[in-house]
Amino acid sequence: MAAHPVTADRVPAMNQPAPRPSTTQLPAWQALLACCEAAAGRHIADEFAADPGRAERMHTEACGIFLDYAKNRVDAPTLALLFQLAREAGVAEQRAAMFGGERINRTEGRAVLHVALRMPAGSTLMVDGDDVVADVTAVRERVRRFSTAVRKGEWRGHDGRRITDVVNIGIGGSDLGPQMACEALRDFAHRELRLHFISNVDGIALDRLLGTLDPGTTLFIVASKTFTTQETLTNANVARRWLLGHAGSEAAIARHFVAVSTNTEAVARFGIDTANMFGFWDWVGGRYSMWSAIGLPLALQIGAERFDELLAGAHAMDVHFRDTPFEHNLPVILALLGIWNVDFLDAPTQLIAPYHQGLHRLPAYLQQLDMESNGKSVRSDGHAVGCHTSPVIWGETGINGQHAYFQMLHQGTRPVPVDFIGVLEHPAHLHAQHRIAFANMVAQAEALMRGKRAAEAAAEMHAAGLPQERIDALLPHRVFAGNRPSNTLLLDRLDPRTLGALIALYEHRTFVQGVVWGVNPFDQWGVELGKQLAGRVLEDMDRSTDINAHDASTTALIDRYRRGARTTDPAQHA
Repeated sequence: MAAHPVTADRVPAMNQPAPRPSTTQLPAWQALLACCEAAAGRHIADEFAADPGRAERMHTEACGIFLDYAKNRVDAPTLALLFQLAREAGVAEQRAAMFGGERINRTEGRAVLHVALRMPAGSTLMVDGDDVVADVTAVRERVRRFSTAVRKGEWRGHDGRRITDVVNIGIGGSDLGPQMACEALRDFAHRELRLHFISNVDGIALDRLLGTLDPGTTLFIVASKTFTTQETLTNANVARRWLLGHAGSEAAIARHFVAVSTNTEAVARFGIDTANMFGFWDWVGGRYSMWSAIGLPLALQIGAERFDELLAGAHAMDVHFRDTPFEHNLPVILALLGIWNVDFLDAPTQLIAPYHQGLHRLPAYLQQLDMESNGKSVRSDGHAVGCHTSPVIWGETGINGQHAYFQMLHQGTRPVPVDFIGVLEHPAHLHAQHRIAFANMVAQAEALMRGKRAAEAAAEMHAAGLPQERIDALLPHRVFAGNRPSNTLLLDRLDPRTLGALIALYEHRTFVQGVVWGVNPFDQWGVELGKQLAGRVLEDMDRSTDINAHDASTTALIDRYRRGARTTDPAQHA
């Protein structure tokens, strides 16, 4: 990213985007429809057999990440049309607008500047007359000082003891990102700090956790931009009462609670010293916020210097995405292949399969990133999209998945594209296990692509000595169609820098898909609707009769809660 000033005053805040044809009307889209019909009978395995150079051409790498996309149902003409689609949809122009600080989140009148959160100190990005990088750097320095003090034992609890446990209380982007990163980078963790994450408002997880903690050595991070988020504040107040029940003094709150928020008054009313409030900005969407002070739990776990490495890895991917031609651009390639799978191959879901235990929370993180961003049916201009948008994102660590749902991947009725993610570097004492995991990952991608044809399956059973009658009966069950698409991403190692690049890769992939589909990836009005209705239901649950109008089913459920909800004594279950 450029270190020279960039201004954002060429686009009025709430201007509608210039009218453009529907994505499905673009010439490249129409050509891709014809291309899809022509390719219906092709098999990926046959493409490899006919083209010895396929694998050599269909890979690219950057920022410590290698992408092999040769096992997709595409050929050179299809790829060329996909890149043309990106150009016709205005990906380059929207990319420049985002990096330039323009208000591309038009429904909320905001710039989208998660890329500014990882720009190096000394860079400049001007938005509405303010240098946002200078603001980011100032908050980053406060996070550095605080995290260092806690890690060194200089920050003490109310009774003078050092902090041993940190509990992050948040929801959505204030929970999923930091939790995923802390799990991934556990090998770099401070040996005397334990990190915990609480998001579910049902209270069970928090109640169980508090029973294991020492109030004098526990630090709570309350992460809520507005400091009004119902789930987060409910949990925070439970933790507050728990601490006061042991410490006995309101003064203890300031030693055991800090906030990541922008609501100074609410934070002060809670009892948190506003000197220990770490702010961020309305141009940071929750699911894009782990690079900001929302990443405070990670800075506490791995230290400020390694947190800077995470930012540097993400920034390197930003530069790659911004400057690299589409044909070699990791986020662009992944995005376009995803669109091809969703809209042309009729694949309604996307599996994320990391073959590294440290990445076991990555699928959950990407669920929010992708589906909250692009799970839209209306374009930015207010018209219906006219095509499918975000697939359902799901997944689990690879080996576990093989023994759960990979059967459906191989022989189910709908294609499920897979992103296999592996890590090359590993501890010497885990070499044998690493080889097994890596072999399984590569084999699964090959098996999904190749399948097994009838003659091959019959020959195997014949060689095993099965009688012909048994072979004939089993043959339909042992045939695999194959032709199932996948990408394989190989990380040189799993460290802060490479993790930062990987997350930024998926962020930009999501952005490119949103641009092509014509949706705004940076609002989430569906989330807001659920919050509004939950408030009305909660009002009625506390009354003998409803004061809000509901359908008959909802009314009956509320009434059943009134009649059937009861409390229990945990001691009964001991």
